[in-house]
Amino acid sequence: MAKYSTGSGGNSAGGSCELCGATGDTQTESVAGATLELCRDCAQNHGESGGGPSSSDSPDDQERKRRAAQNAAKMQDSQSADASHWEDGADYDADQLPYLVSDYGARVTEARQEEGLQTDELADELELSEDDVLAVEQGRAVQANVKGSTIVALEKFLDIELADSR
Repeated sequence: MAKYSTGSGGNSAGGSCELCGATGDTQTESVAGATLELCRDCAQNHGESGGGPSSSDSPDDQERKRRAAQNAAKMQDSQSADASHWEDGADYDADQLPYLVSDYGARVTEARQEEGLQTDELADELELSEDDVLAVEQGRAVQANVKGSTIVALEKFLDIELADSR
């Protein structure tokens, strides 16, 4: 059974691994907050610093890890620098949802019912998605990514104010 280290040792020759019990060269590693003496295999698989290059890695392994880190950094840099990875033709700023009055859903529902329309009929009349109309009526326009043009169309057709003009 593995014992817990007091953390007093460093690399030691002839010690035993506190995880697997293997004898031989050990090194001090942190595992889940505990300082343990571990064999090379356990240090690589369980030690908190085991993911990076170490003196026990072959030169090929060290080079592979270095290239992987460089590629990850390049990908992150290129994605934050430009928006070329977004959909072609998408202009997310052109049709922003305006700030809405607090009871916008109830206003749309009441106005639609006064017109004698069902949600699908209103959506068809305005050439909108019924899902968008329902999202507005249920007060979840932001979560459903409803466009500003949907709000404008509902305001004009139902003769109501939905945008908060503060």
